[in-house]
Amino acid sequence: MATGPFGKGSVPCSVMEIQPQPQARRPWGDASTPYEEIGGEERVRALAEAFYDVIEDESPVLRAMLPRDTTGSRQKLFEFLSGWMGGPPLYWERRGHPRLRMRHAPFAIGAGEAMEWARCMEVAIDRLGLAGDLRSFLATELTRAALQLQNRGG
Repeated sequence: MATGPFGKGSVPCSVMEIQPQPQARRPWGDASTPYEEIGGEERVRALAEAFYDVIEDESPVLRAMLPRDTTGSRQKLFEFLSGWMGGPPLYWERRGHPRLRMRHAPFAIGAGEAMEWARCMEVAIDRLGLAGDLRSFLATELTRAALQLQNRGG
């Protein structure tokens, strides 16, 4: 099994690779991985669900990029976040490397779209009641990832 930024079992994603932190207190909290800090599978799935709920409720720009039925998109985000947070690398096991830039290439993503994605993720994080270091860590790193997926100006 591969070793990624959060230890055995996680697989690095070059777009969003986060370096391991050697100190006892990590940027996301006390647990060894963000996956453990958030509460595991159920909470990661809840974050993916909340994120797509926010898009459907509040973001016509992002909603226009999605299929009518977001069930598959929700599952893929859950699988990706699971591995990215240091939990089971579900996306990698089931679908191979995420190749995020390639998978998002068909969509016109400028700074506005990237920041809208980040805003929707922050609302989802808040809906789950995540706070403190974990909230800051997720918001910062996922915003950074969204900005790296830009493929056009604006």
